[in-house]
This record gives sequence, structure tokens and C-alpha cells, in this order.
Amino acid sequence: MRHLLDGAGEHLGSGALAVACSGGADSLALAAAATHVASHRGLRVHGLVVDHGLQAGSDRVARTAVEQLSALGCAEARVLTVRVDGPGGPEAAARRARYAALDGARPPGALVLLGHTRDDQAETVLLGLGRGSGPRSIAGMRPLDPPWARPLLDVSRATTAAACAALGLRPWVDPHNADPRYTRVRLRAEVLPLLEDVLRGGVAEALARTAAQLREDGDALDELAAELLARARTRVDDGPDEGPADGAGTDPGIAAPALAAAPVALRRRALRAWLLSGGVSGLTDQHLRRVDALVGAWRGQGGVALPGGLVVRRAHGRLHLDRPRQGG
Repeated sequence: MRHLLDGAGEHLGSGALAVACSGGADSLALAAAATHVASHRGLRVHGLVVDHGLQAGSDRVARTAVEQLSALGCAEARVLTVRVDGPGGPEAAARRARYAALDGARPPGALVLLGHTRDDQAETVLLGLGRGSGPRSIAGMRPLDPPWARPLLDVSRATTAAACAALGLRPWVDPHNADPRYTRVRLRAEVLPLLEDVLRGGVAEALARTAAQLREDGDALDELAAELLARARTRVDDGPDEGPADGAGTDPGIAAPALAAAPVALRRRALRAWLLSGGVSGLTDQHLRRVDALVGAWRGQGGVALPGGLVVRRAHGRLHLDRPRQGG
């Protein structure tokens, strides 16, 4: 906890922290640690309890969590009631609603502390691996990703439970955490115990170490990709053999030859950053590979359609991101 706050630097300038608390052992232990450390740093701690309204009695659970946060020394503790709907299933919808509510309720400039543990990190890595989501997903959650901070990523669930017992705190046990309809629950109850048995223990720690190593490698590649993208934005290298693409010129574009000479790992990271900066959302690996083919496997093909009606086209040696025309 202290180590993470030492690295937070500028993000503590607001003089406040927010702690997201469900009433469970992980977030209660985090709140206790946060109020203790903050009291020695002159920081005010705000407790934020999200009531998803997905279970009978959720309002009572939320009120109890607020009472516990106040008793721990939070300067303010309150319930955030959210509506869970939208695509992606209940887990994804609840997560979107929760993060939006926490971000909107935190004091201006303050970090929000989240109670994710090493066990949560191991589950996240396994989910990413099983879904083939690529290194960003397998790299797991970051300890500090403003406005979010996760001080407990090196701490086990057993440790947070023991901390609550030692402090006399009575955590809430979410029945959803034992419901096998949820993928994470089956990973927690079936897959990880089996791996621990087969591999003779230490699996959660090993997965967390792997995630940390991948984050370090990813950060280095992202930095190199940013330099590559900067060169591609400024380089002028028109291709005389390419005809104009319909709608080209709606943005300055980036030079394809500047990207073509780079290793594919850097090129795709640069393309991903360019597309995200252009407002593309819902980008998949297939989208990215098709855009990359306009650089690495160019043979005069047409544009690549992206979510939101956007299209990437190549014209005169540059890639352009065309936006939908208004009014037909």
C-alpha cells in the first residue's frame, strides 16, 4: 500500500483517495489499510459502495458496508446505485456500470483504490490466455492505471480474510462468488485448484509474475511503437503507383513505407495506437490484421471497414481513416 502510494506522486495532489468497497473481505481489508496509511499522510479517504441491485437485499448489504467504512475512519462513505444493462452479459454490464459510477463519484483528481488481489490477477491471466486475447490481456491488471489503483495485487485472498478476522471485521460473502454460471467462479473453484495440484502449488504467484513480466515487455514495445508512429505521421512518402482512395484526405494519414520496414509486432502496435487515437472502438485482432495487410501485404486492395462506419484506406503511400459522411 505504502509502496504504491509512493509511486502515485502527482495523483495524490488532490489530498484525497477513494476506496471502492463491496463489503467483502478484500475491499474491507483494503479500506482498513487505506485509512491507516492516509491518516499518516494527511489524506482524506472517501468510501464508495456500488449497489448493482442484482440481488435481493443488496441495499442492506451496501448500507452495512457504508457503516463499516465510516467506522474505519473514512471521511465520507456513500452508496452509488447503478443500473446494470447493455451488451456483453451481466458480468460485463455490471463492470461497466460499476467503473462509470466510481469514476463519476471520486473526488476530482483522486485515485480510486480497488481490492483486486493476486488471486484475481491469476484468474484474469487465465481468462486472457483461454480467450486468445493477446499479450495485453495476459499481462493482467496494472497496479497503477489512473484513476485506478490496485494495492493488493501482491496479496492473496487468504491474507485479506485473515486481516479482517484480526481487525474484527465481518465481511459480506457474495453468493455470486459461488455460482458456477460465472466463468470466473469456475476458474476459482475448479481450474486453479486443479493446476495447483498438478503443478504442486505456486500457480497464482507464477501467473502474477508472468503478468508483471509481460507488462514490462509491453511497455517497452509501446514506447518503441509510439516513436514509430510519430515518424509515420510526419514522413512524406507518396506512392505514385497508387490511385486516390474514395474519401482519402479526410485526415493527414500515416506513411505506409515508414511502417513497412518495422517488425510486425511494432507495426501493429503503432497501427492500434493510431486507430484508437482516431476514435475507433471495438477494435479486434482481425480488424488490426486486415489494416496491417494494407502495409505489410499491399497489393492494391480496397479499404478495411471498422466499427462505427469508419474505413481505413491506402492512397499515395499513406493510410487514411475516413469517417462516415453526414446526411448520406
